[in-house]
Amino acid sequence: MKQFRKPHLALLVAAAMAVAGCADDGKDGAPGEPGEPGPPGPGTPPPTVDVTETTHVKVLNFAVEEGQVVYEIEVTDQEGTLVEGLEAAEGKFAAWTERGYVLSRSGEGTLGGYGSMSTEGATLEMGEPGQYTFTLPMENVTAGQEGMLWLRVGDREGPIMRSMPLVVDKPEGTYSTSDATCNACHVDYAAGSRRHASYTAMDIEGDGDLVGGCLVCHNSVSRADENGGYATNTLSKIAHVNHPEKGFERDFTVLNCTTCHETTPLNTSIAGPGCVDCHNPGAPVGPMSPNTDPSFDIRAIHAQKVALPEIDQIRESHYTTTSAPYWDADVTWDSGTGAVCTDLKLFKMEGETETQLNIGDMYAAGELTYAGAYIHGYDGQGLTGRAIGRGSEQYVARADGTRSICFPELLAVEGSDGTDFTAGNFMASTRVTFPQTGWVNDDGKDGVSFTTYSVVVSTDYFDVDPAVTAPTFTEVSDFDRRQVVAADSCVTCHNSETNYHKNGSYQNGGWDCVACHNNGQNRNSGGSAPGFGPMVHSMHWGVGSGIGTDDANSATKLNAENCVACHADGIDLYAIPNQYQLARAYHEGTRGMMASPVTANCFACHDSESALNHMVQNGGEIDAVADPLWYTTKSAESCATCHAEGKTFGIEKYHVFER
Repeated sequence: MKQFRKPHLALLVAAAMAVAGCADDGKDGAPGEPGEPGPPGPGTPPPTVDVTETTHVKVLNFAVEEGQVVYEIEVTDQEGTLVEGLEAAEGKFAAWTERGYVLSRSGEGTLGGYGSMSTEGATLEMGEPGQYTFTLPMENVTAGQEGMLWLRVGDREGPIMRSMPLVVDKPEGTYSTSDATCNACHVDYAAGSRRHASYTAMDIEGDGDLVGGCLVCHNSVSRADENGGYATNTLSKIAHVNHPEKGFERDFTVLNCTTCHETTPLNTSIAGPGCVDCHNPGAPVGPMSPNTDPSFDIRAIHAQKVALPEIDQIRESHYTTTSAPYWDADVTWDSGTGAVCTDLKLFKMEGETETQLNIGDMYAAGELTYAGAYIHGYDGQGLTGRAIGRGSEQYVARADGTRSICFPELLAVEGSDGTDFTAGNFMASTRVTFPQTGWVNDDGKDGVSFTTYSVVVSTDYFDVDPAVTAPTFTEVSDFDRRQVVAADSCVTCHNSETNYHKNGSYQNGGWDCVACHNNGQNRNSGGSAPGFGPMVHSMHWGVGSGIGTDDANSATKLNAENCVACHADGIDLYAIPNQYQLARAYHEGTRGMMASPVTANCFACHDSESALNHMVQNGGEIDAVADPLWYTTKSAESCATCHAEGKTFGIEKYHVFER
């Protein structure tokens, strides 16, 4: 039957109406008003298009036959309109074998197959409008053979644009990893600029199949092997070898297998796929040894190599507490008595039994490498710096094993960067670190740390003479960190369970880091960015990441627009406290400058002159002059007016906050 394109179809319908004459075409309307439409005429063809912006494929049926595969499909455009005139299609079949998935290149093997309309004997025939049968010869395929069947239609240049790849069929239970684990870092691979992003696949139910889209070409067996696969790099080699060798960020260990393998891998043969990537690399891939014993977990064997079970045990069986700051008149120091103190306690849990440990004894024996505290200024919106004299800590050992950390001299008007802490409140943070292998002078990076924060207190410390009247500290509230990242945001990539530096752990979305990297601490952070959020943005994708250099870290290889990797619940710009951040990191270490909060975060990545000019025009600043009460000053930036979620130029239109 001749297929009419859309313009011809419109003329045909008009002609049919003229011939129909007085047929039932619905009730006439009142003069000047349209009547009710009548029923559609018999045999009226559905509307079709022959040009698409995006192309969608629905698989109606498929078959793996002797020497060929057959797809029956329906093709529509972005509006769901049927597509006619399709001339391009391609398919692949990776055979499932005792060595895993294999798709041999033409002339180089005898397994699986692939081809397109340029393949001799390939046909693409349309029956009903928008419905096609694609028959693709594959000489090495046998009827009913198990494997991964793949399809894509359309052309990169149009007029019918190329569809996303479809994993049409695959044997169940043949993946050792999952889309979820890959997407933890590669959130939306198709939208990024990484290699082969356009090969990101979905299944016939419309769900993502990132693993299948990669595995159909990057098979279980390398191209270099006899009867090898399509690509030189297998998918397991990309994960096991290429990922860490090509610049994984600090504190990643490839031996933490649970990062990629939610369940124990299928293959447990050291000669099988995956294992030979590290054990006897370069050896031919032998047959798989499927793991049929649910009690055997190959991941645990690897984890033991880097002491992950011991680290997990330390984390699960210990916790610390931090008391509110208080005055202790009995503490003596070089030129007087009395100090502001906080109590650090360490507990161990064994079953239902809880025991307080002696911090002083453990520290002396090298069982702890760090046990310290800070007294912070806090104004209800964030930490405003350390209200202490650096190096003035006094350690007092209590009989029950508590360590009291005391500070003879608080810094009032002469705090860090001249901050005046008298307008705010106080709180304490403490940290203890267990070494993995005794005392190691490594900046705390190889330890296991616990950080806790006290309640917030108000005080008359600045209003009394401590030599005459003991200062009082009154509880005001709990410490409330405005945590906008997920608890596992950091450990998804930094999976070694250890610390970055200064005993700061990645747990709970960087909970430990905030004790030093906050609005008022004014760290230079390698000249990257101030505070915690801006520093993280810059260290991963801004100037602090080394992006564009040979020393760039691994995060620069990810799509920086996929903010959902850390911000699982999105970002509410209106909820960001309107409080400046001390910003020497934006001024080559020069103190006395501050940045408005949204601008500080955005400029960490969007650091061009034009981007900064846009922020400044809308009230943002990175070079405001800080006075002693800087944390009480409100900025005039109006970023949320246009860029809050749901607005015309909402942040979610440029950054991905949904998986």
